Amino acid sequence: MPELRFSVRMDALGLPFKQALLAAAKAGARGIEIDARETLKPSELSESAARQIRKMLDDLNLRVSSIRFPTRRGYDALANLDRRIDATKEAMRMAYTLGANHVVNQIGSVPTDTESAAWQQLRSSLEDLGRYGAHIGAFLAAETGTESGESLAALLSALENAYVAVAFNPGPLIVGGFSVADSLRAVGDKVGVLVAQDGVQDLARGRGVDVPVGQGTADFPEILGILEDWQFSGWVVLGRRGCGLEEIEASITYLSNL
Repeated sequence: MPELRFSVRMDALGLPFKQALLAAAKAGARGIEIDARETLKPSELSESAARQIRKMLDDLNLRVSSIRFPTRRGYDALANLDRRIDATKEAMRMAYTLGANHVVNQIGSVPTDTESAAWQQLRSSLEDLGRYGAHIGAFLAAETGTESGESLAALLSALENAYVAVAFNPGPLIVGGFSVADSLRAVGDKVGVLVAQDGVQDLARGRGVDVPVGQGTADFPEILGILEDWQFSGWVVLGRRGCGLEEIEASITYLSNL
């Protein structure tokens, strides 16, 4: 596998934008992931703002790896669906403007019944976004976690004349009780981003919890090995919301040593 390209979630650092860029560069990252709901909204990205951001990034030898756009509901929910899809398209345009290829979001719960109205609705929404991604040059990346990789792969493979990538995140899969390795093998050819998060099943609490990278049950040597089989060359995005720089640096050290 080529040398890993690390990117830092801006919302993990809890710092103002410029300070977060400096911290990411100091930690050894080569990219940043921007939260398009809180860190920088698409409506705030004027041409002059885009030029200024690109200049700051160039000065620090950084790139925008991806845009994170967490919607309150998935693309299966009918309430305000058109508005949600339009807002996602705005985030995709923002990604293209800043040189990123992917917009990361959880797409909603994937029904097990592929004949259900909910499954058909979700497929229709993703086909719309997938075709727009091909048109604009930046793609939606469905983040794993609320269903198995096999279920997600079946949905994405059913899209007609449209492409939606995968942001593979082992942490929520572990929390949800799914097999990380089986899920990755199912979606491996569609993975555009690796979201390096970890998790563990807490038997005392009867549920899964997320933990820092390397402290859970995610087998990152196996994950990287499977991705190498698929010739993955995308970004490895680090950080949990509000985790802080120290955890980011520890994650980079851990994964680099692998």
